[in-house]
Amino acid sequence: MRISYLGFVLLIWFPGALHGQSAPQSCSAPTLDGGFFAPKQETYPHGAQLAYTCGTGRKATVKGWWATSTCQNGKWSHELQCIDEKACIPPTIPHAKYTENSNGWYEEGHIIITCDKGYQDKNQDATAECINGTWSSVPVCEKSLQACGAPPKIPHAVIINQEYQDVFAADSEVEYECEDGFTVEGTDTTKTIICIAGSWTTGPPCRSSVSSGSNGREGGTQFTTIDKCGRFPQISDGDVVEKHEMSIKYRCSSFHKLVGRETVRCYSSGTWSEVPTCKDAYCSVDTAEKDGFQSVGVIFLEYGERKRFECEKPYSWSFPHYSFGRCTNGRMSFTKCCNRAEHAVGC
Repeated sequence: MRISYLGFVLLIWFPGALHGQSAPQSCSAPTLDGGFFAPKQETYPHGAQLAYTCGTGRKATVKGWWATSTCQNGKWSHELQCIDEKACIPPTIPHAKYTENSNGWYEEGHIIITCDKGYQDKNQDATAECINGTWSSVPVCEKSLQACGAPPKIPHAVIINQEYQDVFAADSEVEYECEDGFTVEGTDTTKTIICIAGSWTTGPPCRSSVSSGSNGREGGTQFTTIDKCGRFPQISDGDVVEKHEMSIKYRCSSFHKLVGRETVRCYSSGTWSEVPTCKDAYCSVDTAEKDGFQSVGVIFLEYGERKRFECEKPYSWSFPHYSFGRCTNGRMSFTKCCNRAEHAVGC
């Protein structure tokens, strides 16, 4: 009887606290420079939706000439903004990353994208261009020919320390562990397989009893720990960037492309597997020697990179003119010198 009475007293003392925990918050009226919204209120309850649009020469940061935003527990689902109609909203490029602007939109110009691991830019085009409010020549990231799909299923084993994914970059390593009562040919219950030239290497099977064998194996070739091979091989314009017990990984410096496998292993004979090389992967433009361009010195571009070059201004030009140059397999190509409006329609 005392316990029931005490619970009744607590509910009398704290009804506001119980209500406050569940009551969603309302939103204040937003500010919108360069546009208007409806309905007009000082506050909006949770779940309320308002519509907005932008004035002449401006547009919203989402698709469409009008947009909506919803009050969600004291905050609007997205910020109401009206930007210059010649600016671009963020592009959607599957399997790619690029530098995101803090304001959520981009002025006219270009951005360089980076494909996710296991993907490569199609036609070596890594540049998206914002022209007159529209993205032109948006790059495409496609699966690399050297990449692998998901690792093959290994009986009585599971992949560890790695989330599932459909594509793995070349030279990716995944480790698997045998279930209780099973082991691999080697010193412990874990083993590694590697993605090489689009295929996974074959790891030793999980057996119900321990069997002798090498510490590592790929296609019948035995590997051992890297300390058995001594000093790391040196390559021009590149260096070792990762060291593991059974392998080392190389990476080339800027403006160079790695040729060969980036992962190098140590054979049980005490010699290294084939070492990659770093090949020049850039173009150079001496603007002082390029007819019709403003001289700003020598410009370097990586393969696939696109850059804007300012053109010299004849007396007949009323607006600034520029050309786009692109580096493809060591060769430069240039568009005509046109103004912004002409570029927008493809001069």
